[in-house]
Amino acid sequence: MYLTTLDPISRDFDRIVRRAFGGPTFTSRALGSAGYAPALPMDTIKRDGELVLRFDVPGVDAEKIDVTVDKGVLSVSATRDEERAEGENPVVRERLFGSFTRRVRLSDNLNADAIEASHADGVLELRIPVREEAKPRKIEIGTAAGARELPAE
Repeated sequence: MYLTTLDPISRDFDRIVRRAFGGPTFTSRALGSAGYAPALPMDTIKRDGELVLRFDVPGVDAEKIDVTVDKGVLSVSATRDEERAEGENPVVRERLFGSFTRRVRLSDNLNADAIEASHADGVLELRIPVREEAKPRKIEIGTAAGARELPAE
């Protein structure tokens, strides 16, 4: 295994609520002001020699995205500010604003010192190389010296 998500309960609860009721999740509305940051949606792709993580960050400038690694934990945080002109009052509000975060534990098989990041079209992509010693390799099988054939009975 290459990584483990660290917010599985809140992520799963949010997914269930979204499926049942649609729109922003209960936890993002009820707990958003109390320091809760909804998880960023993430896809993980395994390619030859690397793991690729893609996060949806629509409407977020690259300067408002923070990617850190500390003791094997990768943290991605993003802030999307709401732009509202004076005198505007929302009638329907389905888009989410504020802070979003995602944390994943990286395995020792990944080279956290060589992570590369890019941001385009509302998607943050992180490429994490697999360490050479963790890549699959063929093991040659030798024969034991002095091995003898036994006749079939």
